[in-house]
Amino acid sequence: MEFSDFDFHPDILAGIETLNFKTPTPIQQQAIPHILEGKDLIGIAQTGTGKTAAFILPILNKILEEPETQYVQALVVVPTRELAVQIDQAVEAYAYFAGISCIAVYGGSGGKEFNQERNALTRGVDLIIATPGRLIAHMNMGYVDFSKLRFLVLDEADRMLDMGFMPDIQRIVNSLNPERQNLLFSATMPHGVMRLAKGLLQSPVTVNIALSKPAEGVKQGAYVVHDAQKLPLLLELLNGRTGQRILIFSSTKQAVSKLYQKLKSKDLNIGQISSDLEQAEREKVMLAFRNRQVDILVATDVLSRGIDIDGIDLVLNYDVPQDAEDYVHRVGRTARAAREGTAITLINPTDQQRFQRIEILIGSEVEKLPVPESLGAPPAYEPGRQRASGGGGRPGGKPSSGGQRHKGSGKPGNRPGAKPGSKPAEKVATTAAPKAEGQEGDAQKKNNRRRRRRGGQRGPGQQKAPE
Repeated sequence: MEFSDFDFHPDILAGIETLNFKTPTPIQQQAIPHILEGKDLIGIAQTGTGKTAAFILPILNKILEEPETQYVQALVVVPTRELAVQIDQAVEAYAYFAGISCIAVYGGSGGKEFNQERNALTRGVDLIIATPGRLIAHMNMGYVDFSKLRFLVLDEADRMLDMGFMPDIQRIVNSLNPERQNLLFSATMPHGVMRLAKGLLQSPVTVNIALSKPAEGVKQGAYVVHDAQKLPLLLELLNGRTGQRILIFSSTKQAVSKLYQKLKSKDLNIGQISSDLEQAEREKVMLAFRNRQVDILVATDVLSRGIDIDGIDLVLNYDVPQDAEDYVHRVGRTARAAREGTAITLINPTDQQRFQRIEILIGSEVEKLPVPESLGAPPAYEPGRQRASGGGGRPGGKPSSGGQRHKGSGKPGNRPGAKPGSKPAEKVATTAAPKAEGQEGDAQKKNNRRRRRRGGQRGPGQQKAPE
């Protein structure tokens, strides 16, 4: 099947051909005909499957068939500003020959951008891609008119609910033309998204392309390491990759900043993306990364979903993601559009159980690669056991065995020098009464000592040790 089989408007086909796209992806093949027929649709698809084009192309085609210059015709609601910018750029590319107007509306920008958004909304724009908070800010001003809206798209619905946008979404939906076509796209279908879909869509068609597995072109691997081995290993992995496009994911913005500073000190061509940066700075870094002016980008999971950057050679998970689904989204940044790529994860002892859940989710074991001997002995990969240290441990140290506890923790089994399997002595329990009353006197202490020497009664609260 080819895009020409959809009978798109010639101006839309011209944009597709300019981008050198020939064959639609499975989500596009299945979703586009239903959208062209005017049906409400639930699309369950992960990032990297081509879902943006699956809803943008038929919407653009229908706008061309019935143009309306005075009202907003389509609204796409997304969770992040990065995704809003990306979809806006996709619309610009697909509609290059069509003359369809589009604007991305998102927070984090200044008053100048807000005025530009307001002017577009008041004068009429064909398509809006918006984050919920910024859109509501404009709605509160009283000049947003959705009375003639024909299409509503909720993209990455599961993530929007995770981020707490449900009240905002409900308010936006209540302001829209009720006679509209609704499209909901999500990587997963938790109960919250199912409830949203049930209340929003009319007799929807469901297209399910979601597989909790990375693309076939992703070569996955993992290193089991101590925390102190992470940075030296990362530097070895980056060595000799000048000119390649590399994404490094870390779980928090603080960790991203710290890792960025360490790698920058090694004279690497590197940038960083996190919510701590102003929007203008984030856009500048993203543009430099897209244009290959920056080789390496360190980022939080803000980039793990919905960001389409061609030609990423390597994804490095410096931290194991908290959510197993986020692993699939992270590694999905590489090997896009039938290309090949590599994804490597660094696993410290406390992340082993979390990584095991990822392996269960994707249905396969990720190869554990040998740590270079120069970095010292790594920990064993034993996700079924709790680590005594509760942390990364030290390079070259022996892996803690299951059930061991720190010396002096007061738990059975931590007597220094105790033989394996020996029965631990019970702890002698002593109850200290308040000093003001009930405190043992000198005479009572002497009597207790005499009784113990004679093998008679034991002192208060004392227990006989096991034989």
